[in-house]
Amino acid sequence: MNRFVYTVLIILSLPFALLRILLRDAKNSNWIRKLKNQLGFVPKIPGKVIWLHCVSVGEFNAAKPLIDMIFINFPLHQIVISTTTITGSEAVEKYYKSQVIHCFFPFDVPFIVSSFLKKIKPVACILLETEIWPNLITKLKHKNIPVMLVNARLSKKSYKKYKKFSPKLINMTLNNLSLICSQNESSSKRLISLGANNNIITTGSLKFDSNEPNNSETIQALKNITGDRKIVVFASTRKGEEFQIIKSYLKLKSKFNALLIIVPRHPERFNEVFSMANETGLNVKRRSLGGHCEQDTDILIGDSMGEMMSYLNISDIAFIGGSLTNNGGQNMLEAASLSKPIIFGPSVFNFEEISKRLLDDGSAIQVRNAEELMKTISELLLDDEKRRLIGESAKTTFENNRGATTKIFNAIAPHIKNI
Repeated sequence: MNRFVYTVLIILSLPFALLRILLRDAKNSNWIRKLKNQLGFVPKIPGKVIWLHCVSVGEFNAAKPLIDMIFINFPLHQIVISTTTITGSEAVEKYYKSQVIHCFFPFDVPFIVSSFLKKIKPVACILLETEIWPNLITKLKHKNIPVMLVNARLSKKSYKKYKKFSPKLINMTLNNLSLICSQNESSSKRLISLGANNNIITTGSLKFDSNEPNNSETIQALKNITGDRKIVVFASTRKGEEFQIIKSYLKLKSKFNALLIIVPRHPERFNEVFSMANETGLNVKRRSLGGHCEQDTDILIGDSMGEMMSYLNISDIAFIGGSLTNNGGQNMLEAASLSKPIIFGPSVFNFEEISKRLLDDGSAIQVRNAEELMKTISELLLDDEKRRLIGESAKTTFENNRGATTKIFNAIAPHIKNI
């Protein structure tokens, strides 16, 4: 596939993308601004702009230490942060308020990208993780604007797709990047195999440097409504997982008196997950409705935004979602940073290096299915010492792998200073 064919396919997909925005985001007051931004309509931004793109909340949270370092070292520059999701935009605006300008990421169509760049006029562009957009990167290259991919990762699954469907396009795009900072050697080797030249270095993952502040008020509020029972948090669950978890829980419910907190990954699924859990006859509460849990409450649905670290903080065991279904897992390091024993399923291709380190260090347990998950939870709940040892090991693994922020900043700074 060449860039022309890619562009035609992107244009043909636009009606479906617009329909998705209408169906998924229309209830949010930001949806019109999102639509305008994605079509290239953004206000003109004065000054020297450093533009960072983070897809959603997870990428933004990981990037915070790097963004803070850029703030300190480039105080005369205007920071613009783009996201793809509305939840990402809300996280940016809540954390930085008026310190940064937020906009939504444009569709990767040449005339839309041109309009977008004409308005924000960045002096440097920093893309997070797997944001490889051929038209945007090519436009920036033609304008001699440094474009850097940091905290880059490439799973085996994504590598095979690129290799099969668009080897020439990805080769050209990677070579148009000024710099690639990769999370691990495996990703570096795959990116080099796809065509990245000497513009790639391995720096480690920003996620190890991400220290989300603990909200003591929220933590205390959760403790007040959950009581003194053991708590198992199912973090960032995906469609299909909750059913498996609840079905397996019903079989073992009599063996442990623990409260299950299920936190779906996507807010639009909160109602769906609550209804499904409620239909089983279990005693289910919702955090958004107060969620006061009695001794016979089985499940609390964590249908609130920005409280994941607080849920994990009060937990005795943390299961990482997206790993029982074929979604590649979610961030495991938030739980590790809090010294929590971690469990995840077989699908962790998006976090293969991190999951391997945790397993090798005895900092996590991997299960094959929901039945094995519940059996493992049951055993851990009866063994306080084992939970403590796994949790302490997870914290040690987390601390031993910090430092990526400084490495990445030292790599990107010359590209900004030379402008």
